[in-house]
Amino acid sequence: MIFSQYYLDCLSQASYLIADETTGQAVIVDPRRDVDEYLADATARGLTVVGVINTHFHADFLAGHLELAARTGAWIGYGHRAETEYPIRHLTDGERVSLGDVTLQIMETPGHTPESISVLVHERADDETPYGVLTGDALFIGDVGRPDLLASVGVTAEDLGAMLYDSVHRKLMALPDQVRVFPAHGAGSACGKNLSTEKQSTIGTQRLTNYACQPMDQETFVRIVTAGQSVAPAYFGHDAALNRQDHPLLDRTNGARPLCPESFREVRSAGAVVLDARSTQDFGAGHIRGAVNVPVDGRFAEQAGTVLTPDSTIAIIAPQDREDEVITRLARIGFDHIAGYLRNPGNALAALADDLTPASRLTADQLRTALAGERPPTLLDVRTCGERETGFIEGSLHIALAELPARLDEIPTDRPLVVHCASGHRSSIAASLLRHRGRADVSDLLGGYNAWETLTHAARTS
Repeated sequence: MIFSQYYLDCLSQASYLIADETTGQAVIVDPRRDVDEYLADATARGLTVVGVINTHFHADFLAGHLELAARTGAWIGYGHRAETEYPIRHLTDGERVSLGDVTLQIMETPGHTPESISVLVHERADDETPYGVLTGDALFIGDVGRPDLLASVGVTAEDLGAMLYDSVHRKLMALPDQVRVFPAHGAGSACGKNLSTEKQSTIGTQRLTNYACQPMDQETFVRIVTAGQSVAPAYFGHDAALNRQDHPLLDRTNGARPLCPESFREVRSAGAVVLDARSTQDFGAGHIRGAVNVPVDGRFAEQAGTVLTPDSTIAIIAPQDREDEVITRLARIGFDHIAGYLRNPGNALAALADDLTPASRLTADQLRTALAGERPPTLLDVRTCGERETGFIEGSLHIALAELPARLDEIPTDRPLVVHCASGHRSSIAASLLRHRGRADVSDLLGGYNAWETLTHAARTS
């Protein structure tokens, strides 16, 4: 058997290739949209991709099932409850998919979504104990999939939570302890709240260590797995819908148009949003007025999908020679309306000097002085609820970054505004969004809450 895990750190997303070495038949599970890596590996190993399985309709990324089917002729498989605009193979509970001696067995595990399935991997068809189980978003390492993402389409968290309880406690926990667990996501994903950095585990380990797998009744389970969930990024609904639809295939040339300063001015005048993917330091030193800063080094796609809309036309400013990376990462969440990128950004920005402005950034000491002044600024905390529970700056307003685009009207406009996160990364994103939406006097806190805590601790102990 050939079994490969592909892990995408920026989206905390795992996909899998399973193949029979004798027959050369392979299936890809939960692929991302840029599928070249899977196909290159299959070619290098002499494999034929015969099928693509999505464990559910993903919300946090656009899956690569259509791309793989178009390039290989593979069938696309989902759980039997799935309904799509494109032809699919409906996979039923207990169904076995033979790749040769290697056999995949379908286990319906609804709860994160109604159509969710897990895939049991048997190295040999007659093995009583599976090699492993691909759990999708039903069971993570240290957590389970959140059941509250479909409230907007009329499926309640309580209904899905009841399904998830059955899937986790009566199905997955009924597997032998030694069965390996391979989830679709790891730490950082918004599809759960307590995901581990580990990429695989076992049923036995999860039975002992996963809070949601401990013995409990259904009511308790639903209460604890729905409590404390962060707000999902705004693009999740868009991607979940696209994954059902027969949408256009990934076009690697889309957006790969270099723009000179004059052309950049033109697309901007035509309404394109400027997405500046440089570091917070470079952005702070000087950026195009109204640009939104989402640094490429980080959870770029998720954060861009939080502060931009899928229908936005985007003009990109990327660090030198990283424009293809930015375009690909946007495409992974279905943001395909790219007007182009600013060629040779260092020189080009110099040519656009009349349209550049620095970002206002305060040190913790400067913020302390401002808060003690006659006209103290409004202080906005864009960390998550869990982060704020560990401590906060007295008098600050709290709106998590994922909620900010929908709650801008709640922020007072009668005073200057200072934004902070934990370290200064998300606050630069938030401050740039606020300026983009028309707020003039906006600063962000250098070093974030960490710098504030260091300052106040030093003051207490001096």
